[in-house]
Amino acid sequence: MLNIILFGPPGSGKGTQSEKLVEKYHLIHLSTGDLLRKEIAAETPLGISAKAFMDDGKLVPDDVVIGMIGNCIDENFHAKGILFDGFPRTVTQAVALDLLLSHKSTPIKKVLFLKVNEDELIKRLVKRGETSGRADDANPEIQKRRQVIYKEQTLPVSDYYEQFDKVVNVEGIGTIDDIFNSLCEEIDKVSLEVE
Repeated sequence: MLNIILFGPPGSGKGTQSEKLVEKYHLIHLSTGDLLRKEIAAETPLGISAKAFMDDGKLVPDDVVIGMIGNCIDENFHAKGILFDGFPRTVTQAVALDLLLSHKSTPIKKVLFLKVNEDELIKRLVKRGETSGRADDANPEIQKRRQVIYKEQTLPVSDYYEQFDKVVNVEGIGTIDDIFNSLCEEIDKVSLEVE
């Protein structure tokens, strides 16, 4: 399987690029938010457990999320691959994901890291907030705090995968198509190794 993590800070364009990559390469788009909603709607044991945490205002524990990802992989084992979007968010999650994937003999092939400077990120997020109608998104100070949280909690995931030589930096500033073409170049290199 061609398993790819699309990585980058909030506002780097992961959502936009994910849609295009999933369509072009016929990958399963794995978003943990979507998985949670699906498992809860289906009232699976993991979904019921996740809903109990959410109803208490707590984060869903990593082991529950990893269980859902395992279910998704099992359901889609004959897929060409999976594009992980917004997961893993911590090194603990990355280690757990790698352990799960090693048991299924289908490791992460590449981490495509969308690089965008912070000023551009804040500008994009504030603009998105103004059009989405969410006042918190349009507040530059809130967006700056989100970037700090990203740097403290999520950015170390890149260092984790760097030790396995799996990270490729991709310039995340330019037109949507230019960035998409850069991502495709990297995926094409990896997909040749998988075939």
